[in-house]
Amino acid sequence: MALQQLNANRFEEIIYDECEPCLVLFSRKDCHVCQEVAPMLAELKPQYEGKFGFYYVDVEEDRELFKRFSLKGVPQILFFNEGEYQGKLAGQVEEDEVEEKIAEVLGE
Repeated sequence: MALQQLNANRFEEIIYDECEPCLVLFSRKDCHVCQEVAPMLAELKPQYEGKFGFYYVDVEEDRELFKRFSLKGVPQILFFNEGEYQGKLAGQVEEDEVEEKIAEVLGE
């Protein structure tokens, strides 16, 4: 997967310490919809290099993060900026939906 994996500590650093504008895909290795969403996000990533981060959390490995946001099912894409939760997209999402949400988060 071309997205950088976050564990609980790294999640805290990126979201709350560095306050990076980013998205975090919550997924599972055995989820077929996740396997479609992740490559689409990886394709979008180069367009936003240096201004918007793309990450993922494996919910099997980091259950606490998954529970912390009261998520139901995967995939879930959570958006953050300045340490603030900016909303989410769930399930099978289209590229344009993700791009619209990124523009909204970045205030474009």
